[in-house]
Amino acid sequence: MKQSELQEIQDTVRQYAQIISQVIKVDVEIVDNCLVRIAGTGIYQDRINEDMSAEGLVYKQVLATGEPQVIQTPGEHPLCVLCPKHGCCSEEMEMCTPIKLGSEIIGVIGLICSTPEQKQNLLGDFETYRQFLLQIAEFISAKVYVQRENERYQAMMQLLSQVVDGVDKGVLVLDSHGRIAHSNSTAVKQLLLRPDTMQQAIGIEATGDSLLGVEEYKVTVGDRTFKLMGEMLLLEPALAPFERIFIFNEMKKFKSGIYGLTNVGPHVSLQNIVGSSEAICQVKDKILKIADSNSTVLITGESGTGKELIARAIHAESSRHDKPFIAINCGAIPDTLLESELFGYVKGAFTGADPRGKIGKFELANKGIIFLDEVGDMPLYLQIKLLRVLQERKLVRIGSNQVIELDVRVIAATNRNLKALIRENKFREDLYYRLNVIPIEAPPLRNRLEDIPAIVNSMIEKYSGLFNKAIKKITPEALAILMQYSWPGNVREMENTIEFMINMADESGLLTKDTLPKNVMELAEPMAVDTSPSIRPLREIEREHILRAVKVYGPTTQGKQLAAKQLGIGIATLYRKLEDIT
Repeated sequence: MKQSELQEIQDTVRQYAQIISQVIKVDVEIVDNCLVRIAGTGIYQDRINEDMSAEGLVYKQVLATGEPQVIQTPGEHPLCVLCPKHGCCSEEMEMCTPIKLGSEIIGVIGLICSTPEQKQNLLGDFETYRQFLLQIAEFISAKVYVQRENERYQAMMQLLSQVVDGVDKGVLVLDSHGRIAHSNSTAVKQLLLRPDTMQQAIGIEATGDSLLGVEEYKVTVGDRTFKLMGEMLLLEPALAPFERIFIFNEMKKFKSGIYGLTNVGPHVSLQNIVGSSEAICQVKDKILKIADSNSTVLITGESGTGKELIARAIHAESSRHDKPFIAINCGAIPDTLLESELFGYVKGAFTGADPRGKIGKFELANKGIIFLDEVGDMPLYLQIKLLRVLQERKLVRIGSNQVIELDVRVIAATNRNLKALIRENKFREDLYYRLNVIPIEAPPLRNRLEDIPAIVNSMIEKYSGLFNKAIKKITPEALAILMQYSWPGNVREMENTIEFMINMADESGLLTKDTLPKNVMELAEPMAVDTSPSIRPLREIEREHILRAVKVYGPTTQGKQLAAKQLGIGIATLYRKLEDIT
């Protein structure tokens, strides 16, 4: 059975009763709201913790009404009629008052006169003793209030500890001397706290940097230093001896959370590189050999050959497979923004910057791999900074003075001729040699035509599921046309072609010649042979083929380059012949 609030402070109540009895020379009796005697003196001294519910009729009245009672002639008062001691009561007089806690009555305190002399003494200074009794009741009430608040505080602290221990962030509660008053299990694990450490003051200093609105702190615990992202909360003086609460995330966990939100790349393994031709098998073998190396890789090849697929396969096969893979297209981001995308910045770094700061791709990729696609399009001034980062394995965010150590593997890719760019002073030669430690060339599709059937089948499976269409296979005739096409856009162009064909397929579930795109049909068909008896001039036939190729690929520079490739001539030769034609 749960104790009453007066029972919880019974020792204190008994001391009050003894003091009152000694001062005013009468017996004292104190009961709780269940009519259990909590304290008593004189004739009640040996009857503590007795249940008085059968005889304490006066106390019942006080508990029910909240009004004090004075019984000057026990046995004659109406409340005494039902008392089991009626007619044989040993008391000469009784004065009692309720013990209130707010609007709640938690007990009764009574003064009991056992002799005529005690009664005469009490009546001789009645008002003084009445006020004294009220004052003692308030003292007991105040003590109960303190006890109740202490229990509430302890319960709140226990609940707070449970909540703090349940969060995945580290939490440190510090006292006015900077010592750890409380720490949750996450903080103990992240900061490697030991029992002796808990007795020492720790250093927590803001670095001045912040990212995404979260401040960065340098925390020193003994001889160890940590970089943490968190928030310092100052506590009210009323919560002394606690002064501050530090809530934090370890930097790598903070970045990991951002990476988890921003990583939308597909999961790729070596099996995603489809094909068994000699060219593609050489690429796969090289991936397996260099996957666990930390050396920089440079992947070259035409647009659409799957350079990022190769980079992701290296990541999947490496010991960093469970660490970040961060890809950035250096040619798709304006020069003015590329530096901040790569290296990040702190709040207030420059006009127009995000006021919360930004974590750069290199930081996000720390411990993992960063893939720099189209690196040949990077401006020269950034090539210098990239070279320094690759050499020193350190970086400083824009607007910051904090040096960040890096453990990141760099894989770069380009479809441009970097040696030609070096000759044109558009690419740094020293950066080229730093990137080209392990070269990998992604072969164009026209050099591995035997892989086309396997690639087609894998794409049919992919897009049939996406479009919820039951495509069975491609007809031999349609496949033969695909094999005759030169695929200037490589695997990316083939993927678009298969997607188009699946959209065009009917209920038969077959990809036929009729579902092929027009440009593939035109350029894959063999040139018609003129069977007329007249012999056409070679110059006329050449002119016809050149104009046809330019019409298919377009009159742009890129279109003319593709046309020249399809015709098997150089771009300069194509321009010269077009000038002759016009």
